[in-house]
Amino acid sequence: MQDDARTTVIIAGRVRVPAEDVETFIAEARATPYPLAAANPGNVMISFCVEDAATGSVTVFEQWVSQEALDRHVATPEITALLAKWGPGIRNEVRRFDAAEKGARA
Repeated sequence: MQDDARTTVIIAGRVRVPAEDVETFIAEARATPYPLAAANPGNVMISFCVEDAATGSVTVFEQWVSQEALDRHVATPEITALLAKWGPGIRNEVRRFDAAEKGARA
């Protein structure tokens, strides 16, 4: 077993969108390269879904190989536009975590 240690950036939590806008928010986010890991170099996983439409709760989980990869993603025109449009009207409860990975897993 190889003992390679690397740090992974994890983004996890909830975004609160006005309940009447949650479906529009999800549709617009899915129309960007945001949910496509293949379109985001350095991304391991991106997942977001409506947790509770009545309260506008959207669960977010992302895994990135580095902060630099995440920064490149956030700086893309599509994500910048999405954040500019929705940022002022949502409550962001998403947190960033560093996770050290060591070696292979079974």
